[in-house]
Amino acid sequence: MIKEYISSNKDRFLTELFDWLRIPSISADSRNKQDVRRAAEFLKEKLTAAGVDSVEICETKGHPIVYAEKIVNPSLPTILVYGHYDVQPADPINLWDSPPFEPVIKDDKIFARGACDDKGQVYMHVKAFEAMMKLNLLPCNVKFMVEGEEEVGSDNLGVFVKENKARLKADIILISDTALISLEHPSITTGLRGLSYMEVEVTGPNRDLHSGVYGGAVANPINTLCSMIASLHDDKGRVTVKGFYDKVAELTAAQREALNKAPFDLEEYKKELGIDEIKGEEGYTTLERTGVRPTLDVNGIWGGYTGEGAKTVLPSKAHAKISMRLVPNQVSAEITELFTKHFESIAPKYVKVKVTAHHGGEPAVTQTDSAAYKAASKAFEEVFGKSPIPTRDGGSIPIVALFKKELGLDTVLMGFGLDSDAIHSPNEHYGVNNFLLGVETIVAFYKHFAKK
Repeated sequence: MIKEYISSNKDRFLTELFDWLRIPSISADSRNKQDVRRAAEFLKEKLTAAGVDSVEICETKGHPIVYAEKIVNPSLPTILVYGHYDVQPADPINLWDSPPFEPVIKDDKIFARGACDDKGQVYMHVKAFEAMMKLNLLPCNVKFMVEGEEEVGSDNLGVFVKENKARLKADIILISDTALISLEHPSITTGLRGLSYMEVEVTGPNRDLHSGVYGGAVANPINTLCSMIASLHDDKGRVTVKGFYDKVAELTAAQREALNKAPFDLEEYKKELGIDEIKGEEGYTTLERTGVRPTLDVNGIWGGYTGEGAKTVLPSKAHAKISMRLVPNQVSAEITELFTKHFESIAPKYVKVKVTAHHGGEPAVTQTDSAAYKAASKAFEEVFGKSPIPTRDGGSIPIVALFKKELGLDTVLMGFGLDSDAIHSPNEHYGVNNFLLGVETIVAFYKHFAKK
């Protein structure tokens, strides 16, 4: 019955999703403020049409939260669906093969910013809910909380959660903002890394200088910043910030063995990324490096003249954005403080440094013996024909730890993207089959969770 409904409504589902993807809801850019609101209003309209009892756009100090609910019977289990409708900036635009906000299907994949992260995956939940309502199959109460600031740190969602604990009462959080190993090897994410996101500024002379007149006599802030950044890793790939690893939860030999049982082809991995060799912390596999080890990476660096042609300038300032992915037992505020002190301490006397913390989030690990996880596993078995593999995800969803702290609720991370979907990059895409199978699997999760 569900398969038939999805199949007969496939074109409409995709048409609606495309309309949503056309809205450039870039939360990081103030120029897109009205677009972010339009995306929220679109979702409100579609949830209303799908059959919720109530839906509203909840204002925050930043972008709004869309909240909706359908209470079938207060005595039944309640699922709280979380997601986000904001998207990353599309830059650099020139690297897209098609316009980022004009979705197209190529090779059975939807190409558009937000196709996978996270509009496409949120919309699976809307359509799964619609299908259950139309077919009179909804076995649980459901609440939706979809925010517009996930890509900029979810600062205001924490306030909303704390102020609405009674309203958000549920039995489990369900999130689709993660990935599968593949359609042939379904998986459920059981761990997420935390995040500490910083910006640094290095200042030398009080103005830009002529590089011929002053070069060789005055320190160049870009050169200095590059040297400082280079020193943040040793020759074994370990972060040199003092105290960085002090609280890292080390996996046992058995846990490492289990993690590395997930299907992984190193040669295919390198081919997909167009690289000849991998690089990372010595002594760990790629799956360990991306799932259970902390990292430090430069996300952007700039300074001086970057326009067309030449300008022989010795810049006054240089800047960089730096993110650190954290693992269980690390605390984002502590890592932020450690990094700030370290970066200030390695600054030479001929420059001044300023370190600014942007946002952070805590790592999270979910249990594989809970009723909700077992329901998710059964749902995958029913739809994909095989049991899902538990995996650790290298990305961050800071709200997961907040849900546990403030609401006392565990989360099931049931995502349907692929690591190759180029989220946060040019040519982001999401498989049409992933989307449709996601809708079907979500319906199956509700059925199995209601039997717990």
